[in-house]
Amino acid sequence: MKLETIAIHSGNQVDAATRAVIQPITLSTTFERGEDGSYPGGHVYTRASNPNRASLERVLTQLEGGDDALAFSSGNAAGGAVFQSLGSGAHVIAPDDMYHGLKKLLLEVYRGILAVDFLDLSDPANVRKAIRPETKLIWIETPSNPLLKITDIRAIADIAREHSCLVGVDNTFATPVFQRPLALGADLVMHSGTKYLGGHSDVLGGILVTKEKNDQWAKIRTVQELSGAVPSPFDCYMTVRGIKTLPYRMRGHYENASKLAAYLLRHPKVEQVYYPGLAGHALHEVAASQMCGFGGMLSFLVKGDAEAAHKVANSVKVFLQATSLGGVESLIEHRFSVEGPATKTPHNLLRVSVGLENIEDLIADLAQALDA
Repeated sequence: MKLETIAIHSGNQVDAATRAVIQPITLSTTFERGEDGSYPGGHVYTRASNPNRASLERVLTQLEGGDDALAFSSGNAAGGAVFQSLGSGAHVIAPDDMYHGLKKLLLEVYRGILAVDFLDLSDPANVRKAIRPETKLIWIETPSNPLLKITDIRAIADIAREHSCLVGVDNTFATPVFQRPLALGADLVMHSGTKYLGGHSDVLGGILVTKEKNDQWAKIRTVQELSGAVPSPFDCYMTVRGIKTLPYRMRGHYENASKLAAYLLRHPKVEQVYYPGLAGHALHEVAASQMCGFGGMLSFLVKGDAEAAHKVANSVKVFLQATSLGGVESLIEHRFSVEGPATKTPHNLLRVSVGLENIEDLIADLAQALDA
């Protein structure tokens, strides 16, 4: 099946009892055993599995072209399960502009347990130099958050294979609509389901998809089952519902972001635009080689200091000044004030999640905000 058909049908199961076209929400925490002590319905206890979670995991497995998937209560819980499965003393290579929530998880929760090097992964040579005998994982985020850096997934995967390392890719910005890391050599894919998968800023979740069900995947599954950081049946239902329109929403986000990036590139009060779809992006050709669309996220530098950037964010009328991304509504945020002084994010950077409003309204709103 093609992407659009998978998105609509693979996460849905017609109810056997009522023949309801849309799969109902199964709230039960426990499931009846058969007379022989087996579990004929395939489920034991909802921390281990649930019909709605199984549907969500099934559709993501097929969208990413993987062998299996695991759903979690958040993107951080999904990433954390991977980190926890590595074991004490493992070395991790991660992006220097990694999503700050996952970066803080590594620095604070796994301090003294994992060794981590944060590198500029846009240059594969940096990875090759940093590999150690105890390196277990190379974590990629491409496009990155919020600098929209691009990492060559194929090149990193080749290096990882030479050293028997896992490659995990945070595919939240691209989604499987525009990028399929497993086909490019990655071992694992992570999504914050809160973002584009749910797509409406009303559900929290995370997803991991694996290329193959191996020993490492079994360890991650054990972390999921025993730690219990799993989404509720309702959260799974809502995410599956959002995924049904994912391919079409992403095309709208991409179209609007491309036009907005082109507009900002010409604006006299904009110092720089970060968007991999622009020909002037440092790794535009690499992005084009591994993506079939450049997504709905961009960042730009306002000419001036942090105060100038705040003024623009405070002057918008259609955009909402809020954190997160991937909803149908357009959001704008001053990221330095969120990430803190240790971040590499410039003081005058605004991150934009380009929504599905009319592009003329979005351009007009930023135009008046920049001229305010």
